Amino acid sequence: MLRRHKKAIAITLASTLLSCGVNPVTKQREFQFVSQDKEIQIGQQNYSPARQSQGGDYTLDPELTRYVQQVGQKLAVVSDRPDLPYEFVVLNDSVPNAWAMPGGKIAFNRGLLYELHSEAELAAVLGHEIVHAAARHGAKGMERGIFMQGAMLAVGLATRDSNYANLVVGGAQLGGQLITSKYGRDAESEADTYGMKYMKLAGYDPSAAVTLQETFVRLSEGKRQDFISGLFASHPPSQERVDENKKTLVELGAGGEMGKDIYAEKMSKLMATREAYKAYDEGKAALQKGDAEKAKALAKKALRIEPREARFQELLGDVALTNKNTTEALAFYDKAIQLQPDYFKPYVQSGIALFNDGKKTQAEPFLKKANALLPTAPGYALLGQIAEGRGETTLALQHYQLAASSDSDIGKESAARAMRIDLPRNPARYLPSGPVADNSGLVFAAVQNNSSVPVGRVQVRMLQYDGRGVVINQTRAMLITGGIAPGKRGMVATGFRILDQQALQNFKVIVEGAELAK
Repeated sequence: MLRRHKKAIAITLASTLLSCGVNPVTKQREFQFVSQDKEIQIGQQNYSPARQSQGGDYTLDPELTRYVQQVGQKLAVVSDRPDLPYEFVVLNDSVPNAWAMPGGKIAFNRGLLYELHSEAELAAVLGHEIVHAAARHGAKGMERGIFMQGAMLAVGLATRDSNYANLVVGGAQLGGQLITSKYGRDAESEADTYGMKYMKLAGYDPSAAVTLQETFVRLSEGKRQDFISGLFASHPPSQERVDENKKTLVELGAGGEMGKDIYAEKMSKLMATREAYKAYDEGKAALQKGDAEKAKALAKKALRIEPREARFQELLGDVALTNKNTTEALAFYDKAIQLQPDYFKPYVQSGIALFNDGKKTQAEPFLKKANALLPTAPGYALLGQIAEGRGETTLALQHYQLAASSDSDIGKESAARAMRIDLPRNPARYLPSGPVADNSGLVFAAVQNNSSVPVGRVQVRMLQYDGRGVVINQTRAMLITGGIAPGKRGMVATGFRILDQQALQNFKVIVEGAELAK
């Protein structure tokens, strides 16, 4: 009877979680957990932080962004889900890549625009990403995670800027999971096929999708690292995909707009600054290797070519901060903020510079602004220290716990700081306890330190129960003294004696208080 009851509960739960629907692109029936409203909500919530983590929006040529948006919208209106609130942005990232989020939120890296040669090739990439959104590929990936694991596990986001790799925290981590997930073969095939159909319907020559995929195969065989770390990481090219695209081309028929001249015209300003971004990328790499002087020279070279770019000022700020010149660093970060006030990094770097200079009150608004744009472990860790210094331990604990969700050294340090605040408040959370007896039958209250910090005195009480679970005896408060190191156990004799080990089940240890080791 109990087994049938459990089976009925499982069936009810499954029917609650899953509903059957029709894929709007393939028209095949499939289980769907994430509704369209939820898809749109997920995209809206994660679009901005994901863009922040990938270099921020490219703002120097608004006409270029409008052009990409126009091409994207031409494809979106002929897609199988024209009702999605599609958005298209160009990101200020040299890595050749493009990605789509649930709900039609699509991003196209500056670095990939360099590699294309026509509007039709741009349409091929955008059409592919539109299918990922329209066919619910991102949503289906989330559904598999929910169904298999029982929860959505947000993973640390490996940002393109290695200074903040794995430092994104909180809800923004989900965005990293969505844009770095690798699509399966079926999803890539669907995106290729239907993307070419959208191209044809929008008036573009779908043969551009074939030649572009052939180019990607050649680049993958040449092991071009920027593509391998970018587009190919989530969209691996193959000869099989080329062959399938050729079959689709036969069905659709070649012919349509290629748009080579218009593409060259729209890319002219971007292409004119390509050397500036190359110098900037080389400068970042030099700074990461410890060569601050080379990084400074390359940043200045980039600025001579394009003085309006905030990232170049930011790099000079990073060089100055590396050289412990706080005043100079803050001046460069301020210039970066003036040029692009909606990007997180110069704010958090300013906060770090001021904090390290002892100006914690001045650092706080910069850190708060940075976290509003993109929550990071450094931002919350320093806000935690500022709050703790003011005696606001509850607020400090909240900040430390958010920072601790980062898989980084800062995250580990923040976890330890959070533990030092929380352990005295909730000792039983970190110090599991129980009764033990020696060979003579003397009962001890034992406490295990499962935290990462040493504990001083621990106050415990022992309860004794009868066979019906009623308390019949208890000790007064007792102290375990001498300290308990992380991973170690401390004990105190209770005065109780037992005749056999089975009797230990009638005792319970309560941890009532604990102090951190001095």
